[in-house]
Amino acid sequence: MTPTDDQTALAVQVSRLYYYQNLTTETIARELGLSRPKVSRLLTLAKRTGLVEIRIHDPAAQPQVLERDIAQRYGVRSVKVVSVPTNSSEQEWLERVAVFTANHLNTLLQPEMVVGLAWGTTLEAVSHHLTPRTCPDLDFVQLNGAGTARHITNLQAGETYARFAQNYGARAHLFPVPTFFDYAETKRAMWRERSVRRLLDLHARARLLVYSVGSPLARVPSHVYVGGQLEHEDLQELEREGVVGDIATVFFRRDGSFRDIPLNARASGPDLTLFQTAKHALCVVSGLGKVEGLRAALRGRLLSELIVDEATASALLAGENPL
Repeated sequence: MTPTDDQTALAVQVSRLYYYQNLTTETIARELGLSRPKVSRLLTLAKRTGLVEIRIHDPAAQPQVLERDIAQRYGVRSVKVVSVPTNSSEQEWLERVAVFTANHLNTLLQPEMVVGLAWGTTLEAVSHHLTPRTCPDLDFVQLNGAGTARHITNLQAGETYARFAQNYGARAHLFPVPTFFDYAETKRAMWRERSVRRLLDLHARARLLVYSVGSPLARVPSHVYVGGQLEHEDLQELEREGVVGDIATVFFRRDGSFRDIPLNARASGPDLTLFQTAKHALCVVSGLGKVEGLRAALRGRLLSELIVDEATASALLAGENPL
C-alpha cells in the first residue's frame, strides 16, 4: 500500500530525529506523542520506501575503496559501487544495480522537478524495481526518440516511461520522433515545430538526468545497437570515427569528445553539453562491455554521479590511466 503524504512526512520527521540526532525510539515517541511500536513502523516505512538509504562505510571494504579511487581518478562528484556476488552473471549485476538505483531515486526526486530519462536496457530494468511514492507535480521527459524506419513508436520505451510516471503519480512527456533522422535537414525542420520545442524546453529545464552508457560490446545488448535504429552503414561510420559509446543515442569517442561525428547531426538525443552542465547528471552502468564507453564518458565529464556494479568498477580502474 502506498503511504499517504502525512505518513511520509511523519516518517521523514522520525528518521531525522533517529539518524541525524541519535535519539532513541523511546525519546522520539515521547517527543512526538507516539507509541514506540509506531515509531518503529515509521522507521521501517522510511527504509522500505527509500526515504532512508542505509550505507555501510567500511574503509577496508572493496566497494568503498573503488568509490574513492574512481572519484579521485576521474574527478566525478559522487560514485556508488554496488556489491555483486562472486561468479554471478552480468544479468544479476544489472538487477542489483537496478534495485539500488530505484531506491536511490527516491532520495533525489522532489516535487515540481523535471527529470530527463534516456530509454534503454538499464532504465527499463530500473523501472521494474521502483518503490511506489507520490511526488506532486513531477515531470518525466523522454530525452531521445525511439522510432525506427519501420515503426515511429517504440512500445518497450513507452512502457518504461509509463512505469516511472505511474509509480510517482507524475506526468510522462514522450518524444515521438525517430531515434535517427534520415537527413539532418529534416531534424532541423522538426526542431522548429512548437510541439518539439516544448519538449526541448523541458530538456533544458531538467534538474536531474538519468541515463546509461550505450555500447555495441555490452553482453546485455544496448537497444540502439540491436533494435533496428542503426543501419550497417551507420555502424561502419561509427567505427571510422572511433566511437566507443553513446548517451541518449548521441555518440562519443574514446577521449570523450563528440563534436563533428556525422551521425550526431541526425540523432534525436540532446547535445552532450547538456550532461556536462546539468545540475545533476546520474549515469547508471552495469556490464564489462560498457567499460570503455564509461571510461570515455568520465573523460568527457559527461556525468556528475555514477552508480556502477563492483565488477565493472574494478575493470574500469584496471584499465589505462585517463587522458
